[in-house]
Amino acid sequence: MIEAKFIPLQFAELPPEEMARRARAFYEDIRRRRTVREFSDRPVAQEIIEDCLRAAGTAPNGANMQPWHFVVVRDPAVKARIRVAAEEEERVFYETRAPQEWLEALAPLGTDWHKPFLETAPYLIVVMAQSYSRLPSGGKVKNYYVQESVGIAVGFLIAALHQAGLATLTHTPSPMGFLNEILGRPDNERPYLVLVAGYPAENAQVPDIDKKPLDDIATFI
Repeated sequence: MIEAKFIPLQFAELPPEEMARRARAFYEDIRRRRTVREFSDRPVAQEIIEDCLRAAGTAPNGANMQPWHFVVVRDPAVKARIRVAAEEEERVFYETRAPQEWLEALAPLGTDWHKPFLETAPYLIVVMAQSYSRLPSGGKVKNYYVQESVGIAVGFLIAALHQAGLATLTHTPSPMGFLNEILGRPDNERPYLVLVAGYPAENAQVPDIDKKPLDDIATFI
């Protein structure tokens, strides 16, 4: 059994007024974040993506196993392969697999099986969830709360990319097994989602939708 080791917490307490200001400022900024489906091919410095990934890597996770891996795809040829495979899965989904109620729920978003953003955007960040980790000796270590942990890390990553001035899109073709093959990922990883990142197209538009008010999403007891 490994003995737990502790270090002092680095915590900077803020005056209540500053706490309120920061909370409001973050809300006002993050509320502008929208899922974008029309991207520019303008380049983005890799160091920006790297720092956003570092931020994602600080996310809380089960037993500190950090059960994630981020595959950053920049190569146009690889992006083209991903688009072809994803559009085939999406075409089958929209035409045969999706129940009518699901299609009706998607209708206000104006989506279909065509996914040109997979090639246009400068970065596709394929988020992989690791069911177990491999030891240098070749053994395996089980990871805990994998889906929850990776989901939190993705939330951190989306917020970081938005804060850096980039647009994002979460894309989840179903099934996503083709990503393991295209990217050459090991069998302990499963695709969680594809996060498209870059600048929005100059005349990009987004659906005219609202978010639920606080009273609908929170209860104070």
